[in-house]
Amino acid sequence: MRRDKRQNALEGEWVILGDIRYGKVREWQRRADPYWRLIRGDRPVGTVLLLWPTWVALFFAARGQPPAELLAIFAAGTFLMRSAGCAVNDWADRKIDPFVRRTATRPLARGEIPAAHALWVAIGLAAMAAGLAALLGTAVVAWAVPAAVVAAIYPFTKRFFAVPQLVLGVAFSFGIPMAFVAVGGEVRPEAFWLFVGNLLWVVAYDTAYAMADRADDLRLGVKSSAIWFGRFEVMAIAACELLALAAWAVAGRMAGAGVAYWVGLIAIALLWAAQLAPLATREESKAFAVFGQQQWVGLLWFLGTVFAFGSA
Repeated sequence: MRRDKRQNALEGEWVILGDIRYGKVREWQRRADPYWRLIRGDRPVGTVLLLWPTWVALFFAARGQPPAELLAIFAAGTFLMRSAGCAVNDWADRKIDPFVRRTATRPLARGEIPAAHALWVAIGLAAMAAGLAALLGTAVVAWAVPAAVVAAIYPFTKRFFAVPQLVLGVAFSFGIPMAFVAVGGEVRPEAFWLFVGNLLWVVAYDTAYAMADRADDLRLGVKSSAIWFGRFEVMAIAACELLALAAWAVAGRMAGAGVAYWVGLIAIALLWAAQLAPLATREESKAFAVFGQQQWVGLLWFLGTVFAFGSA
C-alpha cells in the first residue's frame, strides 16, 4: 500500500514536471514565432527562387557535379541572406505594411516585435552569411559585399524608382558570379548570360507578385513594375520570360550543355505559356498563384542542368 502511494506520488510529480517543461517549450515557441515569420521561415518560396539559379551556376561552373560542400554552403548562405533581406524589407516597410492587405499580418506591421529587433536580426544573419563566404575565399567575399548592399537598398527603391524589380533582379542574381568564382576562381562568359536571364526572370515573376498588391500600392504611392507597365503588364511578363529563355539558351550553348538542358528550357516555356491565361484575368489571387509556381520553373531549370552536366 505504501509502495503504491509512493509510486502514485512520483508519477504525479513527473506529470507536473512534464507540464512545466511543455509550458516552457510552448512559451519559447510563442516568442520565437514572430521572428520566424519575420525572416519568412514559414514561406520558403523566396529562398528556393534564390537558390535554384545559384545551384545552376555551380553545375555550369564545374561542368559537372560541384563539390557537395559548395552546394551546402551556398544553400545555407542563400537562406541566411534571403532571411536578412526580409528583415530589412519589413523594417523599411514597417509604416506601409499595416495598410496593405497582404502584408498587414507581418510581425512588425502588427507590432509583435520592436522595430529595432528586425535590424539586429538582419545584422546577425548577414554576419553569419559573411562567415560562410569567407570560407570560400576573398574573391567570393568581394562579390558578396555588393550583393549585400544591393539587397539592403532594394526595399527603399520602392519609394522613388519606377521598376524596383530590376534592383531585386540584380540582388537575386549575385549568387551566379559568386558560384563561378567559388568553383574556378573566375567569372566565365556564360555566367553573364545566366545572370541576365535570371534578372529578367525575377522581373517577370515579381511583376506577377506586384499585380496582387497593385491597388494598395497605387493608394499608398509605392512604385512597382506592375504599375509602371500598366495594362501591358502581362505582355511585359511574357517578353521578359522570352528574353530570359534566350539568355539561358546562349549560356547553355556556350557551355556545351547536353540535351537535358534544352528539354528543361522547353518545359519551362510550356509552363510559362500556361500561366499567361490566369495572368490575363488580372485577378490578385491568380497572379499570386503564378508567382508561387515559379519555384517549379527553377526546379525544371536546375534538373535540366544537373542531367546535362551532372554525369560529366
